[in-house]
Order: sequence, then structure tokens, then C-alpha cells
Amino acid sequence: MKGIIGKKVGMTSVFDNGKHTAVTVIEAGPCVITQIKTVEIDGYTATQLAFDDKKEKQTPKPLQGHFKKAGTTPKRKVVEFRDYDFQKPVGEVVLATTFEEGDLVNVIGTSKGKGFQGVVKRHGFSGVGMTTHGQHDRARAGGSIGASSDPSHVFKGVRMPGRMGGNRVETLNLAVVKVLGDQNLILIRGSVPGAIGSYVIIEG
Repeated sequence: MKGIIGKKVGMTSVFDNGKHTAVTVIEAGPCVITQIKTVEIDGYTATQLAFDDKKEKQTPKPLQGHFKKAGTTPKRKVVEFRDYDFQKPVGEVVLATTFEEGDLVNVIGTSKGKGFQGVVKRHGFSGVGMTTHGQHDRARAGGSIGASSDPSHVFKGVRMPGRMGGNRVETLNLAVVKVLGDQNLILIRGSVPGAIGSYVIIEG
């Protein structure tokens, strides 16, 4: 198993013999191994990676010591990869070239937050169209949410207005189209969750 932390740069197109492929560009690494957890000490095995430099004055003192022990500067994003064997010691660097063209990867990110939304945007309801019979505020309403005296309550899970987006989303089996090692970039087919500039985790 392989893994790396990255930052979403945006989307572009790749052409190969006239075939067009939409890809997401991810700045992957360089990541530093800051800790290796073992069953004897921590109760489980994991490798901790850190990515993206951060000012020392913005880093709490305990974290400053943690990064100093690993021989690196403070980082913004720290992620543990469970049961992954990177076969490298603490302080070593993990690069985008960890992945190769053709690899299938899973990408984890935080979806774009949309705020509080109604049922038309959040769940794809069609509303009532123009058949409002003169009511001015019913075009995008959700309508009835339950029955009358039986069962006398609204069942759990009814699709209603509410907070939309801002969730942890994992997209599975995306192909690595190209790896630009000199620029620490990985081009992945299709779209990945998150806004431009947000952190993503690539596992494969």
C-alpha cells in the first residue's frame, strides 16, 4: 500500500493521440515521515506523514518539538496511514514519484461547503413548477413531510432542508494519468472532492 498527502491545484485536459481526458492536478508532497507507530508502543501500526510548510511562530510548542524530533520544519497537515509500510525511517521524504502512471488510487477530501440549502438544491426536488394556484412562496417548497394522526410523527431520514457539503468524501479507483516528479504533481483522471487549494489524501 502507498499513500501521500496533496493539495488540489485544479483541473485541466490531457490529450493522447487525439483522445481527450479530463484530469485533476494535485500537488503531492514532498511529505516527511514524522512518526512511525508500532503495536508495542502505540497499540497499532501506522506511519505519520506531514505536508506543507508552516511558520514556527504559528505552531504550538509541543508540535514544534514533535517536528524538531523528526528533523523537519513545522507542517500544516499531518495524516496517519494505518498499516502502511513505507519502508523508510523517520525524517525521510515521500515524493509524488511513489505513484506511477496507470495506478488506481482512492482520493479522500472534504467536499465544498454549500451552507444551509433547500430541498431543490440539496436533494434534487423539482418543486411544484408553476402550479402554485397563486401562492407566491411555494415554488421550491418541500411539501408534506408526514402523515396525519397515524403514525402521528415524522419518520427519521425524511429529506428536508439543511446544511449541505463540507463532508469527508472518498472517491474510489481513479487512474493516475501522469506523474510529473520534477514538479511534485500527480494528474488523476476525473474529479476529486474539495475546493481548489484544499488538502487531499491519496491512497493506492
